[in-house]
Amino acid sequence: MTSRIVPTAVAAVLLLGLLSGCSASGASDAVGPEAGGYAESGASAGSAGLPAEAVGSDESEGAPVADRSVVTTGRASVTVEDPIAGAETAVGIVTEAGGRVESRRETPGTDSRDAYAELVLRIPADAFEATLTELRALGSVNDLSLDAADVTAQRADLGARVDALQASVDRLTALLGQAGTTRDLIEIEAEITTRQAELDSLARQRDVLVDQVEYSSLALELVTVEAAPVAAAATFLDGLAGGWAALLAFGGALAVAFGAMLPWLVVAGILAGIVLAVIRATKAARAARAAKAEQGA
Repeated sequence: MTSRIVPTAVAAVLLLGLLSGCSASGASDAVGPEAGGYAESGASAGSAGLPAEAVGSDESEGAPVADRSVVTTGRASVTVEDPIAGAETAVGIVTEAGGRVESRRETPGTDSRDAYAELVLRIPADAFEATLTELRALGSVNDLSLDAADVTAQRADLGARVDALQASVDRLTALLGQAGTTRDLIEIEAEITTRQAELDSLARQRDVLVDQVEYSSLALELVTVEAAPVAAAATFLDGLAGGWAALLAFGGALAVAFGAMLPWLVVAGILAGIVLAVIRATKAARAARAAKAEQGA
């Protein structure tokens, strides 16, 4: 009897101690890098599975630029002679730089529609500036905007939390073999399942963030000369010419609309004439009957 109680008691004590340690590490993770939470939980930049140059220093926010993790996103509009061919060239430039195309949409030109292409490009961060220069050389740049977000603290936080949870899962897995009863076994397995699910979620978040840091995003719009934005008038004569051109365009559009409506107007006029003739004939017949009735009386 005593030989069965001792292993059970030992396993229960180990389980309670492990869960207490996991709870303590979870609390220290919530402190964050600014309050020294990683040092308290025993996690560091190296133990987070991240390059030291990417994580940076936790002691101050003035870490060197090379030690920061930055997510760069941008949008550019470029006027080219042939957007479809320009898109193919852009894909080649990005692929050669080690990047990839995340999405691509092309609209061939027709008599009533200008050609158009739009791409979302993922470019290696260390080759972003050089690649952007090549993409700008495709034509005339209409608009370019870039945004950069420093995610150094967020990346370090995710790395430390992933390491802490992985260590917790490893300890629980080792303890699983020491379970003395079915109840202890069920409790440990349930705790492993919970922590493994949280670990997988954090690992996915970390991987997405790392990908955003390592590959900058650029939404590239390629348009033709006809569809390019019109520059603002610089002088009175430019404004006068622009107004005259707009008036002629409006007159042409109005003429086209009138031409499209003319057959309908003709048919509507004929129907209106027929209805009017019927009404007049009806009134004349009523008047004749009324006059005849008066004569008979």
